[in-house]
Amino acid sequence: MHYRSVADMSDTITRQLRKLPPDIDLVVGVPRSGLLAGSMISLALNLPLADLEGFAAGRLLATGHTRRRSDDGEPAAPRRILVVDDSINSGGSMVQARKALIEAGVEAELIFCAVYGLKPEHPEVDVVLEAVPYPRMFQWNAMHHSYLADACFDIDGVLCCDPTSEENDDGDRYRAFLTSARAFLRPSKPIGHLVTSRLEKYRPETEAWLAAEGIEYGKLWMLDLPDAAARRKAGAHGAFKARVYASLPDAALFIESEERQAVEIARASGKPVLSIESQTIIYPDRVEELTAMRQRRVGYERRRREIETPAPSGLKAAARRLLGAPLYDQLKRAVRAPAGA
Repeated sequence: MHYRSVADMSDTITRQLRKLPPDIDLVVGVPRSGLLAGSMISLALNLPLADLEGFAAGRLLATGHTRRRSDDGEPAAPRRILVVDDSINSGGSMVQARKALIEAGVEAELIFCAVYGLKPEHPEVDVVLEAVPYPRMFQWNAMHHSYLADACFDIDGVLCCDPTSEENDDGDRYRAFLTSARAFLRPSKPIGHLVTSRLEKYRPETEAWLAAEGIEYGKLWMLDLPDAAARRKAGAHGAFKARVYASLPDAALFIESEERQAVEIARASGKPVLSIESQTIIYPDRVEELTAMRQRRVGYERRRREIETPAPSGLKAAARRLLGAPLYDQLKRAVRAPAGA
């Protein structure tokens, strides 16, 4: 599964801006996901932004004072327009966008762009910023994907917000939470399996909440232990989810809220897990590599905070004298450098 998050889209756009032609005057996003990509490009290039329907009707989205304007202070008439969508498959959306702009009498030069395409080129667009083949999933459409029919879902932290420490008392306050939990991510398609470390005794409240929220699913798997103390003692959260996931031959993806549990589930089940916390897919054959990378990142962040935290001038001076000015300055530069630089 090739997965791209909103952060990945931002990174792709930043790295591939050079592929876009110069002298673009306006960015037009194809609703809805194309507006996300269009907004990122317009901000990066300091250009005005419009949605497709609004621009065809002569409307632009509000812009700040830094946008390009004509000598009389009004927005300059666009001559080169970049029409953007988040991805392209068959090209039907771009065909419709082109038709709408032509019918609206737009006379400017139109350049069509997709952030992600199945291949580096597509006949319906002028620019594909990155090729991402099937199977693929994007953060912004994950809850509407056909893969949900064969997926396993965590509940807390995915379908609803996690309980607070006060609510998580394994008693009356927890039951109140279960019946009134705030929905978080809302799937628009039926889910194959809900696999949660909620206790079996809370099945009635859980099923009632799912029905009230209109969430469709095939089977609800719950942990059969007497109470939260027994669950904590068993440390069964990730192990239980991994065991269920591994037993389902058609389940190809587990969507888990916590990064730590996602790593545990991937390692124990031998299958990929999407971590909502980090918005990355964790593959079982890369768990150790990922763990080491995260540990390095935590270490780097800790060192960065230590360097950037103001210290008494005498302490800095003492460290500089002890290490020597060249080594001290080299250490500061190394800690402040981006990871992987």
